[in-house]
Amino acid sequence: MPDKISATSGNRTVADATPYAASLIQSLRDIGYSCETALADIIDNSITAGARKIAILCDANGADPAIGILDDGQGMDLGELVEAMRPGSRNPLDVRDSGDLGRFGLGLKSASFSQCKKLTVVSRKNGQTVGATWDLDEVGRSNRWEIETHHDVANLLWADRLENTGTLVIWRSLDRLSGGIENDDRRRSEHVNRMIAEAERHIRLVFHRFMEDDRPPLRLSLNGRELEPLDPFGRAFPSHQCEPRDELKLGRGTVIFQSFTLPHHKSISKADWEDLGGPDGHLKSQGFYVYRGRRLIIAGSWLGLARQTELTKLCRIRVDIPNTMDADWKIDVKKASAQLPPAVRERMRLLVERLSLTSRRTYQRRGQRLVDETSMPLWQRVQKDGTIIYRPDPAHPLLSDFSANLAPQQQAEFANLIGLLGSTMPVAALHADFSGSAEKVTTEGVDTEAARQMAAAIIPRLFEQGHDAARVETLVRQIDPFRDNWSETSSLVANIIKEHAGNE
Repeated sequence: MPDKISATSGNRTVADATPYAASLIQSLRDIGYSCETALADIIDNSITAGARKIAILCDANGADPAIGILDDGQGMDLGELVEAMRPGSRNPLDVRDSGDLGRFGLGLKSASFSQCKKLTVVSRKNGQTVGATWDLDEVGRSNRWEIETHHDVANLLWADRLENTGTLVIWRSLDRLSGGIENDDRRRSEHVNRMIAEAERHIRLVFHRFMEDDRPPLRLSLNGRELEPLDPFGRAFPSHQCEPRDELKLGRGTVIFQSFTLPHHKSISKADWEDLGGPDGHLKSQGFYVYRGRRLIIAGSWLGLARQTELTKLCRIRVDIPNTMDADWKIDVKKASAQLPPAVRERMRLLVERLSLTSRRTYQRRGQRLVDETSMPLWQRVQKDGTIIYRPDPAHPLLSDFSANLAPQQQAEFANLIGLLGSTMPVAALHADFSGSAEKVTTEGVDTEAARQMAAAIIPRLFEQGHDAARVETLVRQIDPFRDNWSETSSLVANIIKEHAGNE
């Protein structure tokens, strides 16, 4: 209880409203961090301290698992360490260096308390090693804003791994990270390891520009295994598309935009495609990627400016903002969300419209042959009364030749069968599958004899249109099912072309 209920200060009567340590420090635990965002907030501090190597360490065995984040940054002396351990050590309105990833002076504490009850920080600078610990159980007992300082850190976990300068953050008493599992060391260990493993992709994504673009690059590791950066724009793939940068100068700084279109999934490996899309897939990962000081804040959202659709799922727009615009963007404590300022909304809307056209063309280029008469599509695309209808084309050489060899009654029945195939297309199921993972929707492998029958039907027609043998082969190769099964069908196509070319 505060000592003074009221006091006189000049012409004012005031009361002491110093917060209760035990209550407020518990409130800091529930800001909304996940394991991955908490780890990223600690890494922010390491990058701000100039670290080029950051190691995430996990000792989940036994009754008291622990997590460590070790860096080779500039380190702290005792005074600096005590200040860093103070909640609210920096005013969010203070002017920061452009490379400072902090904002509220809460990240180290609130991120750590969201996962554990004991936070220990060990730091080395100018040959001196110091340490301090927040113990939330002790704060609950004393109701005081007091930390324990350590002058001998030799017995602290991982302290021996500190280099000439650097800092080690240790989380113990992992009550939040342990999933509430008690009296079962094996299950608790499995759960902690799983949570750290699931955080890996987030870290690779959030800090990918420091890992890719810096010289020397930032090196991040997890239990001794170096992590690879995850670039959401696919810049490593030659088939990606990139537009020139666009700038918007405002009172508090300059916003920089750059638009990207991912390569089509058939132009890169399946593993790379899935890595780009992540666990939620490409439909959920399209949109704006907002960076503050090159650190990712928002990953994949149209921020209310567009809908997530299948035809725009290749769209990515990188937005770079300086830390001088935190208030305008309403950057939160976790640095995991922001709000779109009105001043940039119109510019971003125009970018969305322009980039969505590029993404649509990427898909439509692959689908345009379906309506190209020179390719003799088996299916017709018909626009009727504002709707789009797909149906087999009875005039296709394969179908018309087959029908011509039937008796009149059978020809009528065959025409009914073709119409029935079109009217029973499973549109709802196709729509659901394409809305989820379009790249998983594919055709069945081609039967050799069926392919031979189709080639024998269309190749003579192409010769009749005046194409030479080379052009006929090129056209056939673009037609399904030959396009996706060329290695299996090329020889039979060549033989039929040779046969008909000799008869010309």
